[in-house]
Amino acid sequence: MPYPSDTGSPRWRLRAPLAACACAAAALATAGCHLDMYDQPKFKPLAADPFFADGASARPLVEGTVARGHADTNEYRLTGKSGSVPGSGFPFPVTMAVLNRGRDRFETFCSPCHGRLADGNGMVVRRGFPRPPSLLADSIRTEPEGFFFDVITKGFGRMYSYAPSIPVDDRWAVVAYLRALQLSSKIAVADLPLSDRARLAGLPEGAPRR
Repeated sequence: MPYPSDTGSPRWRLRAPLAACACAAAALATAGCHLDMYDQPKFKPLAADPFFADGASARPLVEGTVARGHADTNEYRLTGKSGSVPGSGFPFPVTMAVLNRGRDRFETFCSPCHGRLADGNGMVVRRGFPRPPSLLADSIRTEPEGFFFDVITKGFGRMYSYAPSIPVDDRWAVVAYLRALQLSSKIAVADLPLSDRARLAGLPEGAPRR
């Protein structure tokens, strides 16, 4: 029996047209699929569309929508308020891990304006940006924890909202670290633990005592 590659064989002459038809059918099916998916009605991100009254194709979440696994009924944790009044305290225990996380987020998002010490002497201020008030001032340090959480969430004055950038628990961590900065700016050396006093005593004259 001739090998199928023998183009002169009757079997090859029969199979060649069938193979060509099959390839053509597959190509047409693939092309049709591509066109159906490529040309289907759709909205491009942020594109305008006259169908909706506001002219925007991107729609806001339905009010009250909660992502699966993210239901939270702790109003104070989410808002920093008890009713309409900023509350005092934290919605979870403040641990060293929380403070370290707060320091990381504070130095990332807050220090460019407020400075690493929260004294309002951030890097952008040194380059001409309006100076924010010192968060170490007595008039500010007396505000409750919920006040600072609300400011991070909604913004204040020239400061815009950081809610899209800093998750809820990270906002509380920032507030906890800010409290640590405020405490450290006023604490007397005599109130420090012995180990910290020994470290301060060993610093050379004029060195920053942080």
